[in-house]
Amino acid sequence: MSKVAIVRTRPETAVEDVKRVIALGGVSDAMDKSATTILKNNLSWHLMYPSANTTPWQLEGTILGLKEAGFGDLICVENETVVTSAKMGEKLNKQRIICEHYNVPIKYNFKPHDMKWQVYEPKAQMLVLDKIFPKGIKIPDYFHGKNVVHLPTTKCHIYTNITGAMKNAFGGLLSNKRHYCHSKIHEALVDLLAIQKEIHTGIFTVTDGTTAGNGAGPRTMIPVQKDIFLASDDCVAIDAVAAKMMGFDPMEHKFIRLAHEKGLGVGRIEEIEIVGDVDIEKENWGFVTGNNAASCVGKMFWFGPMRWLEKLMFHTPVVYMFILASAVYHDRIWYPSKGKKVVNEWLENSPWGHLFAHYEVGKK
Repeated sequence: MSKVAIVRTRPETAVEDVKRVIALGGVSDAMDKSATTILKNNLSWHLMYPSANTTPWQLEGTILGLKEAGFGDLICVENETVVTSAKMGEKLNKQRIICEHYNVPIKYNFKPHDMKWQVYEPKAQMLVLDKIFPKGIKIPDYFHGKNVVHLPTTKCHIYTNITGAMKNAFGGLLSNKRHYCHSKIHEALVDLLAIQKEIHTGIFTVTDGTTAGNGAGPRTMIPVQKDIFLASDDCVAIDAVAAKMMGFDPMEHKFIRLAHEKGLGVGRIEEIEIVGDVDIEKENWGFVTGNNAASCVGKMFWFGPMRWLEKLMFHTPVVYMFILASAVYHDRIWYPSKGKKVVNEWLENSPWGHLFAHYEVGKK
């Protein structure tokens, strides 16, 4: 039976509560202490937006918890998407100052001097990645033989409905051509989990639910205060528990169901042991994902009546038109007109916003 730890938290004890949930989740037995441990941050948006990205207290508590558990060699690995900047994101979201304070180097999967992309031949039978990338599935050579700790947040996603541990590998293991996978995103996430289990010496997840994201995520969301952390060595189980609390049936999510059926983790809630503040698992937040302008266009070409044009639109230089449109929509239209007001209200009225605004690294 897989185990998922959940704890309630508050800003005054956030870092200590992350350390607690990590211990409850069984991190000491989940990974190889002699191996390097990759911290895989989540940067859904380079702009700071509540619930979109790994929080500074999530990252700091994880670093401290891992060190106390005997994992001494830590490296943070960042990736970029076609519409996000890693360096801007780690600065605006106060991730870089955490890493610098604890002497955790940051490497980038898109920089050749940090790591190289090499063809990997999975032992597991692939559902779609071998067909999407017929010339070979390329992953960063640096990821081989290392532990990985995923640091997602609890939020909705316009293409997978919810996003968490399994989706967090999407950016780290696949290059900027990962948008080729969107029409088969659920199957691709299952393939990536199978590959992770082959290449990593251990996998663990610490999910931040202090402010959760309701609505058309992973960026244009409504932040909702929930005051929780989750941790587990089972990516499927932790995503299933998060999905249930958000108000969804985990097994109705194709990536969770397929991963469960392939034995890559546990997606059925009744087969998952909840430890810690167990009453939290009974919550139903009633989240609804919905759509935004970007998802309406994407779904039309990936899943809708125009999907026959997918390769023309996304596998040729035409894709740059969509990349520009997405960047303009999110950064130049939605954020100034709606998002900035949400951020300011969160910073002024939410206790987690106050913590972010005045965050002091190293203060326990």
